Amino acid sequence: MKTKTKGTISWGLVAALSLPVGLLALFGLLKGNRAVMDVWVFGVMAPVEQGLGRIWSVVPFSGMELLILVAGLGSVFWLIRAVVLAWRERGGRLLFRRLLTLAAVWLWLLAGLDWMWNAAYYASTFTERSGLEVRPCSVEELTAVTGYFARQAAALSGQVPRDAEGHFDADLTRYFRESCAVYRKLEEEFPCLAMEEVNAKPLYLFSRLQSLLGFTGMYFPFTGEANVNIDAPACLVPATIAHEMAHQRMVASELEANFAGITAAATCEDVVFQYSGYLMGLIHLCNALYPVSSEAWYGVAGEYFTEELAIDWRDNNEYWAALSSPVEDSAEQVYDAFLKSNDQVLGMRSYGACVDLLTAYFLPKA
Repeated sequence: MKTKTKGTISWGLVAALSLPVGLLALFGLLKGNRAVMDVWVFGVMAPVEQGLGRIWSVVPFSGMELLILVAGLGSVFWLIRAVVLAWRERGGRLLFRRLLTLAAVWLWLLAGLDWMWNAAYYASTFTERSGLEVRPCSVEELTAVTGYFARQAAALSGQVPRDAEGHFDADLTRYFRESCAVYRKLEEEFPCLAMEEVNAKPLYLFSRLQSLLGFTGMYFPFTGEANVNIDAPACLVPATIAHEMAHQRMVASELEANFAGITAAATCEDVVFQYSGYLMGLIHLCNALYPVSSEAWYGVAGEYFTEELAIDWRDNNEYWAALSSPVEDSAEQVYDAFLKSNDQVLGMRSYGACVDLLTAYFLPKA
């Protein structure tokens, strides 16, 4: 009977390494084929992930946080154990094999990320599926829509719960629990956004870390969950919930997810979601308006900002200013590179490009 030499690489390990490499290569070959990506994303990927979202919805915490902890701690434990065993047994080949085993796990995760999320960057966009006509807007049009958002946010700013000092004080637990209703009205206008309702999840462990990295939420394709940073300013959390839920609907690009989230929140029936949506939209619009016409921006702020709206605006600015650091800058550069690696040519600038979509949709109401 043959015995396997200790430390040799088995055919199983070769296969475990080769298969994900093949899947990565296949994705590279097919990602430019829009028809194939559409079939995969909307025929396979979306139903699978939305099904996973319904399964994980029965768990009261974020499955993403659990799986990231398991993957991170498991990898560290595996590495430490591999080094210790190699040192005890003086087995360099054994260490090499265990490192290859860990590499195989992470290659499968990378391949899974391509086929479970990155494919959505190469499928038909929300703009294409919705038929919404988008064009660059003039300064006058941008000013008009910014004024409209300021008026709406100001009118709603006194209707949302506040503490004794005037700070936004809504019970966020309720809005996570009721988040499945936020898209109902927008789905009637854009059926491509329709899906069986799955609530968003708060991040209990990683929220502060996300803030330090400059992020407010994360969609996790392996569980189909829309995860939201609850350490960030509470006044924008409801709109962030809607943003992350846009990714559940295969709205991949950040500019389109911003538009979908803002519009879903602003047009739903709940006042808190409405206010948060208009406030988030106002921030994006003002960030676009100020560089091209600071006079118009000061005019909008001076005419429409209420005391309550000004408090929320200041709270948001102060929160992010206090956390600004080289770590955040580095994290943004990494995410910017990730977006560009998936042909999202605007990178992080695509967050501001949602202004064209907001203008196209809301200008007739302004």
